[in-house]
Amino acid sequence: MRSIFERFPDLHALRVAATDHVFGSVAGRVFAQPANGNRRTRIGMHVEVRASTCEECLPLWRALNANKGDSAELRSRILLIRQMVAKRIELIYQPELATLGEVERPHTVITIDNLIDFGSWARMREDHGLCIEEACAVWVASIDRLLPPGQ
Repeated sequence: MRSIFERFPDLHALRVAATDHVFGSVAGRVFAQPANGNRRTRIGMHVEVRASTCEECLPLWRALNANKGDSAELRSRILLIRQMVAKRIELIYQPELATLGEVERPHTVITIDNLIDFGSWARMREDHGLCIEEACAVWVASIDRLLPPGQ
């Protein structure tokens, strides 16, 4: 067996590699999910995939943010992940977002992004003691309330 440090010069390089590996595989699963169907189906699918991602990646996300410090590499990974989440929101909820004005549309995306953040998931699961199904139900109801009626 080789030591980790034979493959990585320091902990920072290991963190960057771990982040790239995990979020690369997660992105493949997330974007493999279709963004079609009726509103209820799209919300349910989105929340299910996002909850699974949060369950799997919350410890890494916390470590990534705790260690970003002066690391441009880690900060760029965080930004890329956040951009991917926003793009997914725009894709899934395109029918509803298309009915909103220029200002309201991005604000709605930002609000949903904040709602389904890792921190939100952690608070529901750890601080409020919700099981996965209960936490998902909170997200589903909240997203449904945020989106304009119809579809």
